[in-house]
Amino acid sequence: MRTTLRMRRAALVFTAIGALALSGCGGGEDGKDTKIEKSGSGKDSPSTVTLPKLDGEKISVAAVWTGPEQANFTKVLDEFEKRTGAAVTFVPAQDPIVNFLGTKIAGGQPPDVAMIPQVGAIQQAVAKKWAKPVGAEAKAQLGQNYTQVWQDLGAVDGTQYGVYFKAANKSLVWYNSQAFENAGASEPKTWKDFIATAETVSASGVTPVSVAGADGWTLTDWFENIYLSQAGPEKYDQLAKHEIKWTDPSVKDALTTLAELFGKPELIAGGADGALQTEFPTSVTQTFTGGDQPKGAMVFEGDFVSINIAQTKAKIGTDAKVFPFPAVGADSPVVTGGDAAVALKDSKGAQALLTWLASTDAAKIWAEEGGFISPNKSLDAAAYPNDVQRTMAEALIAAGDDVRFDMSDQAPQSFGGTPGKGEWKILQDFLKNPKDIAGAQTKLESDAAAAYKS
Repeated sequence: MRTTLRMRRAALVFTAIGALALSGCGGGEDGKDTKIEKSGSGKDSPSTVTLPKLDGEKISVAAVWTGPEQANFTKVLDEFEKRTGAAVTFVPAQDPIVNFLGTKIAGGQPPDVAMIPQVGAIQQAVAKKWAKPVGAEAKAQLGQNYTQVWQDLGAVDGTQYGVYFKAANKSLVWYNSQAFENAGASEPKTWKDFIATAETVSASGVTPVSVAGADGWTLTDWFENIYLSQAGPEKYDQLAKHEIKWTDPSVKDALTTLAELFGKPELIAGGADGALQTEFPTSVTQTFTGGDQPKGAMVFEGDFVSINIAQTKAKIGTDAKVFPFPAVGADSPVVTGGDAAVALKDSKGAQALLTWLASTDAAKIWAEEGGFISPNKSLDAAAYPNDVQRTMAEALIAAGDDVRFDMSDQAPQSFGGTPGKGEWKILQDFLKNPKDIAGAQTKLESDAAAAYKS
């Protein structure tokens, strides 16, 4: 089965993205566990969810979010406190989160709830008997507000464990509009056009593509978008489950396509060596600073790029624009990621928080702040602060059950989600030496086989 009509509509809707700037996001603090302060502010609106009274109950929530993301999640927890009387503590976590949680559990201090960013990590938490099943109230919210695919992503062997609260559309390319204008470049729709556009921008004196090679997860996203568009959804699902090997010809084809970019260091900011020292936030900010002479004219990643653009003077819709990831096959891909809430304690408070996070009320709070997309189909798109966020969210919802979740996040964490190991490390090596396609495939298959125990 090739990409469906719904998926095509979801990709096409990105071309209508408007020209409004995002609202600014507040900063957050890293390091110590952070007590959520009650603000008592915000507009009252009819509640869509019933929560229990939890006066005096203490609840801890672990997540890898920092800075603006932590600050905005804090506002969601703040409202939960206000409605229930519970006292909530935010626990800063580190990647890989399974290792972090293992340390907390071994020390006898597991958080009540963890926001887990990988499907594979949820499966590991269940296998280790850390995760607790979702209760009836949260299940009811899921059934009311989520398509089946988002429920299935949080389930293991038919039992619901995760509540996906935050989603990401990871099929976007953001670009410096002034650099494009100076080069006479236009938004490409196909991969062939993308490479041609990159060369046009390069000829104007600006390096075309900023790659965050220091963060291996961004390289997996490059591969996944190419693979989904080129090989199709069925092959994508098979590779995600390791039902076909990484030595399959379809993987060779995708790596060959990726090498059309990675094999031309003049198209990458700093070349391969520079990219491998560039972390994700820098890959964004260096694209939108320096006026019409940025270090890179384009940067690929999800809707969350907007958070980092907000740290520059660039305005989204004017200085910073966006187009769908170019089609390698028949259609542009729609790849998503997300963070799921998982209860690690079988308590009334933990279950109430899952119910809250599955509600439209909770999604609306962060949506209004920007830099966020909810998989909650009941959320009114008017909650998003501008047309850019609104259109991205509508595209994700329009994809329905045909959206494909980030492949590396579905894998065991040792293969798909650990810095310096598995897919992250092998694709970093591939960025350095994109001619060795067969070698990359062999290493990917070896590490995947060990991780999946197949």
